Amino acid sequence: MKSMVLDASVIIKWVFPEQAKEEHVPQALSILRDIQLGTIKIIQPIPWLVEVTAVIVRLQPKIAIETFDLLSAMSFPTIETAEVSHLACKLSERYDHHLFDTLYHAAALYQGNTTLITADEKYFRKAQKQGSIRRLADFSIFDD
Repeated sequence: MKSMVLDASVIIKWVFPEQAKEEHVPQALSILRDIQLGTIKIIQPIPWLVEVTAVIVRLQPKIAIETFDLLSAMSFPTIETAEVSHLACKLSERYDHHLFDTLYHAAALYQGNTTLITADEKYFRKAQKQGSIRRLADFSIFDD
């Protein structure tokens, strides 16, 4: 079974699939389907739900509470250790990128045999050489 960390840029596509500016929605929805089928294991850093909800509040505040409850009900396992936070700090400094974004990557790296899936092209370009990261645009249900 594949193990993945999904950053907010992926999960937000589940909430707003109809928005014109959202690219690679089919890939994001494919991941959601695979989660529902139990073929993908998800592990998330602790602040994932708060970060996603912050985006929803900004874009469409009237659905924020209900969406928070729905996403929370997915009960994704979370990982939060000092080592993950330390690694996120190092990645943030190394790639000159926001700590919340690097926290997802640090969780994947720390967990081992886990891949961060991101639609954040800027971070991907900076951090791809670190490993354990994949662009949502490259996700396919046919990959092993």
